[in-house]
Amino acid sequence: MVVGLDVGTSFIRAALGEIHDDGSVEILGTAQRPSVGLRNGVIVNIEAACKVIKETIEASEQSAGYEVTSCVTGIGGAQTESLNQGGSAAIASHGKGRREINQSDIDRAIEMATAVYIPLDREMLHIIPREYFVDNLSYGINPPVHTIGARLKAEVHIVTASKTAVMNIRSCINRAGYRLDNIMLKTLAATQTVMHEDEMELGSILIDMGAGTTDVLVLIHGAPVCSVSIAVGGNLVTNDIAIVKGIPTAEAEKIKTASGCCWFDGIEEDLQVILPGIGGRPPEETSTAELCRIIQPRVEEIFSMVRSAVVRKANLTQLSGNIILTGGGAQMRGVVELAQNVFGTTAVRIGIPEKLGGIEEDYRRADYATVIGLIESCKDLVSARDGKKKKRAQNAARPEQSENEGILKKIKNMFF
Repeated sequence: MVVGLDVGTSFIRAALGEIHDDGSVEILGTAQRPSVGLRNGVIVNIEAACKVIKETIEASEQSAGYEVTSCVTGIGGAQTESLNQGGSAAIASHGKGRREINQSDIDRAIEMATAVYIPLDREMLHIIPREYFVDNLSYGINPPVHTIGARLKAEVHIVTASKTAVMNIRSCINRAGYRLDNIMLKTLAATQTVMHEDEMELGSILIDMGAGTTDVLVLIHGAPVCSVSIAVGGNLVTNDIAIVKGIPTAEAEKIKTASGCCWFDGIEEDLQVILPGIGGRPPEETSTAELCRIIQPRVEEIFSMVRSAVVRKANLTQLSGNIILTGGGAQMRGVVELAQNVFGTTAVRIGIPEKLGGIEEDYRRADYATVIGLIESCKDLVSARDGKKKKRAQNAARPEQSENEGILKKIKNMFF
């Protein structure tokens, strides 16, 4: 059993999934609660956030009918940064010719690539290989094991996170009575469940439209090349409605969710929307078209900022894959059409998690992409853990045979 936990600015979501022996995942229960103690994705009140985290995980346990002791979670926003680095390892030593590349050579090249200064207040979250070169010939993302060469170069994508932010997340989860098994970049987790392999290979952009931030991940040839975070999100749209219409933020959020649209040409019927009266003032009427005139410029500005950041940081002007929208903001009407207009392409779609079984399918929404992706990303971890347990059990069952095999192997190596 694996629990994925998405601690967001607007909502905290949890999903409980079961990983079967064949590697398939089944979602058994989900839950979400309004966030408390967070600002723009950053925990500012540990006690308040801890209470909501506990309530959310317990609700997912009740929905699934199982009890868990640990979870995996994601991190994003301004708390994360990324950079691309390269490192080389010599394969041919002095006086000897070329030889086959082995795993230790791969590890040495990656270690050289990660020999970069990281500030003391940050820690490495991910080291993801992007491309391998053997004697200046590209071998793509696959490690060139058994390839003969003289020099190996590895290009990696490094993601770092604020140590304080990681410690606060861990503290909240521990205080809630659970253990944190793993923490990873939110957009990287979302790609596990909403992005297809051919999209990764051709080059695609994943845009996670949150309430406090908009996080972006660019993948080419199956590996991330750029991850950025824009410090604006759906909350600014809500604030614009609240200011223009003179209503509380909570009411503006409800109106945005129920009647909001960010593409004026997509409004089929101009419906009337009731605005609540404040301080004895009678309720007023507005229209969906008038709301769209408030919402569209702000969402268009967010997409323009994303486009500028990707071009500046990744030096990309054209991709052959798709633009995938996830997060709560991706559920607004007209968001696909607006993104198509800003990015100048029709290759835009909503990222919805694939069908993973279970009684209910509430998780098949764009705002559940991260939490489902966190569970999907645990398949390899669970397989590796189970493999180690199985190996230890086999060695314990026949210790004498394992020892003899080791001695025979050493003797054999002396002659070959």
